[in-house]
Amino acid sequence: MLLPTSSEFHGQMQGSWEALGEGAPTLSALAAVCARVVIDPPTQSETLSPEAEAILYAAKDRGVIEVRGVRTAFEAPARLLAVYVELDEHRTIAFRNREDPRVTVRFFEAFCQLCRSGLILHHLHRDFSLSQAGFEAASGVDHEAVKPLLGEATEFGLHD
Repeated sequence: MLLPTSSEFHGQMQGSWEALGEGAPTLSALAAVCARVVIDPPTQSETLSPEAEAILYAAKDRGVIEVRGVRTAFEAPARLLAVYVELDEHRTIAFRNREDPRVTVRFFEAFCQLCRSGLILHHLHRDFSLSQAGFEAASGVDHEAVKPLLGEATEFGLHD
């Protein structure tokens, strides 16, 4: 079974304003990238960006990642889709910055790189995780190298 091209995919999603408001086209595209990698794994590994390595390091213990936006936020930069990583059962970090949307975009693009590299699996809706290869790659990330990037994330309780 071949996955639809991006133009076919977006044509199928265009009719649902509600789906657009929940980020469904982008989430579905990420899910399709992850599915394509399951079917046709990359033959060579891509050099990961520092931001991608920071996401891997943050997810190294639980591997649970969510992509979400805050649809009800007043300011547009706070509504952008961003990468959230569960550090443990009680803490999550968000790779987002309401004052500087470039931070949110850099980490989101790094997440896309991780998907293309086969280091991320899609599960349900906005729920993703590290793949086995992702856990292995995460174990090799140097904390000191990504520490400044981890400092750009916002930490909060799991259900804040």
